[in-house]
Amino acid sequence: MNWLLVMAGAMAGAPLRYLTDRAVQTRHDGVFPWGTFTVNVVGCLILGTLAGAATHGAASDSLQLLVGTGFCGALTTYSTFSYETVRLAEKGAGFLAAANVVAGVVAGLGAAFLGAAVADAVWG
Repeated sequence: MNWLLVMAGAMAGAPLRYLTDRAVQTRHDGVFPWGTFTVNVVGCLILGTLAGAATHGAASDSLQLLVGTGFCGALTTYSTFSYETVRLAEKGAGFLAAANVVAGVVAGLGAAFLGAAVADAVWG
């Protein structure tokens, strides 16, 4: 049963990732991977909120599998983040590659902490 929850969440997260990436990236002419940055930060916010809710007993194991493992696992993408960073560096955009790493990690952690704080405010 657990694998069905993960699969159902991933079936929603993967297409949303693709569509969001395309929608965001088409609005920016530059080479910076704004689409991947967006889905990763949003995923961190959702996962931080879910983790905070779980800490307060407001998120069941099933919800954690559906949303955390399935949906957020398919929505976010560390491999594409890594690939796009390497491609930026290979194209001579070292500053953008470094900015992608720093901004991605800082914004992702910030979003996760913000989500956990929101959950704490709601359920704490």
